[in-house]
Amino acid sequence: MKRTSILQTPFAKVYPFYIQKVEKKGRTKAEVDRIICWLTGYNEVTLQKQMDEMVDFKTFFAQAPMIHPNVTKITGLICGYRVEEIEDELMRNIRYLDKLIDELAKGKSMDKILRS
Repeated sequence: MKRTSILQTPFAKVYPFYIQKVEKKGRTKAEVDRIICWLTGYNEVTLQKQMDEMVDFKTFFAQAPMIHPNVTKITGLICGYRVEEIEDELMRNIRYLDKLIDELAKGKSMDKILRS
């Protein structure tokens, strides 16, 4: 079986897993959307458009209106890697999103997650 890179995976295929992960812990889809919009600069309409068009992660982040300037405050381990040390910008942005979703699932407050 051929292994597909996360960069080629449609964002809309992974999105339900983000929702599922946080809902198991009592959090909501609205909170996931807020995190994604904060990180990428998309709004609800443009986020939905990206999912409807089944864009891959590479395109999703390439077309993001603006990566939030406070992303540099996101630190720690995700999948065994320090997010702040990942050299490839695209992969770092994907891991930032993973880290934020993990923090939501672990019960952190939105203020702390969004580095307010």
